[in-house]
Amino acid sequence: MEILSFDMEENHHDRQKRSSLGRTSIEYQSATNILTKPSGFMNTYDYTLNPYSGCSFGCSYCYAAFFVRDKQQQEDWGTWVRVKDNALELLKKYRRKPLHGKTIYMSSVTDPYQPIERKLHLTRCLLEELVNYHDVHLVLQTRSPLVTRDIDLFQRFSVIQVNMTITTDDEKVRKTFEPYCSSIQARLNAITAIQASGIPACITLTPLLPVRDAHTFAKRLVATGVQKFIIQPFHPERGKFVAGTRDSVRNE
Repeated sequence: MEILSFDMEENHHDRQKRSSLGRTSIEYQSATNILTKPSGFMNTYDYTLNPYSGCSFGCSYCYAAFFVRDKQQQEDWGTWVRVKDNALELLKKYRRKPLHGKTIYMSSVTDPYQPIERKLHLTRCLLEELVNYHDVHLVLQTRSPLVTRDIDLFQRFSVIQVNMTITTDDEKVRKTFEPYCSSIQARLNAITAIQASGIPACITLTPLLPVRDAHTFAKRLVATGVQKFIIQPFHPERGKFVAGTRDSVRNE
């Protein structure tokens, strides 16, 4: 596999340059840090790692939009992505004090395998850095079949779990809430490949959206070979989930 190097000097020069990827505007900016100590329900991890800000998948229910300080960017969630062009440089600084045994969640407020990753390979570069210089415990969260590209790296981690988000069995429902994401079957195929390669896998039904045929859906999930599932019910009128969901998703 040909891996594109992530050229820090070139990206530093083009930091303020904007480009586009379909409906999404892409901007390159430097970050102040790449590992963040989490709080709340994520505080069981030592760090979260987000290669990007924003997410071109733009799922209508996504809580991550509410971590964006700019009100307009909250409203435009899904149409912009900021690439942390110095992410690998920042992670390399930890070589002085390796992250052995630290737990890292990748990613908490973006998808590390959203479409721009196919071009930049930034997530892959960060994974290479982690596996080559740090013995970390990694949980990787995505909804993209692109994750199978990095199976060779996942197999080198001593402790890892790859999570695939699948929220419904109904393509009509999926297209309503996740119109820019891959199909349900494509995601099932991807996590099947992850599981078959010997990598610990998990399917996250978070949130669990309306399901057309629960029994058949369960059989499709079990057929992946995955044995670990996380389910978060969708509460349209109550609970913490509403606090992190835009009004439009409740209307949908």
